Amino acid sequence: MTSKRLAGLCTAVLLVSTAASASAAPRTFEASGPTETGVRLLGATALPHGLRYDGTTVGGLSGIDYDPRSGNWVLISDDRSRKQPARFYTADIDMGAGDIGIELTDTVPLRRPDGTVYPPSGTGGSVDPEAIRFDPRSQDLWWSSEGERAEHRRDPAILRTERDGSFAGRLPLASNLRMREHTGPRRNETLEGLTFAAGGSLVVGSMEGPLIQDGAAPTAEHGALGRITVQNRSGQVLSQYAYPMDPVFASPPKGGSANNGVSEILAVNRGNPFRYLVLERSYVSGVGNSIRIHRIDTRGADDVRAVDSLRGTEVQPVRKELLVDLSEFEGLSTIDNIEGMTWGPRLPSGERTLVLVSDDNFSASQTTQIIALAVR
Repeated sequence: MTSKRLAGLCTAVLLVSTAASASAAPRTFEASGPTETGVRLLGATALPHGLRYDGTTVGGLSGIDYDPRSGNWVLISDDRSRKQPARFYTADIDMGAGDIGIELTDTVPLRRPDGTVYPPSGTGGSVDPEAIRFDPRSQDLWWSSEGERAEHRRDPAILRTERDGSFAGRLPLASNLRMREHTGPRRNETLEGLTFAAGGSLVVGSMEGPLIQDGAAPTAEHGALGRITVQNRSGQVLSQYAYPMDPVFASPPKGGSANNGVSEILAVNRGNPFRYLVLERSYVSGVGNSIRIHRIDTRGADDVRAVDSLRGTEVQPVRKELLVDLSEFEGLSTIDNIEGMTWGPRLPSGERTLVLVSDDNFSASQTTQIIALAVR
């Protein structure tokens, strides 16, 4: 299989497909200095729309992860088998001095227990992949699917796959996250975020928006309470916390739309069971996107797994502080629909790299954007 070299988050992108080649114009990039919280921009690039690789359309990249043991990377597409079978990509990412390069190395279809690929959405047996993580205890990968409310009501899920895409298991779902007629997740606002904590003994999932029973979605006038669920590896729900989402950053024009939600969660340290990064992604039609990454701490927060509804209920949510707002970086002329987030390798400076990827929704008006940050 021919790999593809995407050279230069900071300089240029060179793409060589198995069937044809495509390239993006070289881009000169001056890295921004650190914010008050010690975050600086290393680089950013966008992949060409409709890029073909190994017979697939590269797009819809909604999750990314890095394995520090092997140095390998994975990116998952949220294609619901409409273009090609649901899949993830493997990659090598080189973070050299002043240059960051990406090489896609494989395309791996996700498979059902019977070994077949997932059918297109609308058939009742499909998936909507969102997040993906390397299992720190095994060679497996874990990934989340949003499920569906409108077509063949289907619960969200956390699934496990072997490196070759073979089905390896499914984590039992917390009861209050199931798609019931009048309760549970809103359509397309379900299990977006996934991370491991406490050395891999905890599996932590975040909902993109509030459950139906927990109140209205965020607007420019008010935020909302989402849920973060902590389970052990066998699926037992150990705790659940309320997460306070920000209001939408601007009001939409008349007839326009606006939303805000949690698109990813990431343990600050895989050995720590309390501290996480949470990525909030907000969009206002005619205005654009706002991407904010927050530090949170679950210590002192109420366990709400037995609370039927957070609407009008006095609960202590997780503590939250802003780590970085991507609008602070002058070098980012575009901020798209960022959905994936992972820690990468440490830099010689001792800083950690934080790598983000956007979901272009396979739309020509959006971009598949990769952003690398350095965090003290």
